[in-house]
Amino acid sequence: QAQLVESGGGLVQAGASLRLSCAASGRTFSNYVMGWFRQAPEKEREFVATISRSGGNTDYANSVKGRFTISRDNAKNTVYLQMNSLEPEDTAVYYCAAYRWGPITHKISDYDYWGQGTQVTVSS
Repeated sequence: QAQLVESGGGLVQAGASLRLSCAASGRTFSNYVMGWFRQAPEKEREFVATISRSGGNTDYANSVKGRFTISRDNAKNTVYLQMNSLEPEDTAVYYCAAYRWGPITHKISDYDYWGQGTQVTVSS
C-alpha cells in the first residue's frame, strides 16, 4: 500500500512560482501512475496533472497547461508539480494520488491512494 505525503504549499502573490513535492513510501514507486488534483473551497476536486510510471508521458488540465509541469524521480520515490505564473484561481488544497499500472488518467475514481493535501493560496 502506497503512502503519500505532500509538501511545498504556501501563500504567494500572483505571478509567483511554487514547487510541490509528494513523497511516496510502500511498494515500488515506479509501478504507480501519479497524479495531482486540487480542491478549492466549495468546489469539487479536479484533475490537474498526471504522469506515467516511467515519466515519459504526461497530461494536464487545460487551465494549467503551459504553466504547470509534473515530473517524477523514481530513485527518490517523489513526484513534483512545478507551478509557475500562479493565479488567484489556483488557490486550493493540492492532493497527490497514485494507482498501480495502467495508463495516465484524469479520473479521480481510478486512483487508489491519496495524500493529505497541501494548501496553496495565491493572493492578487
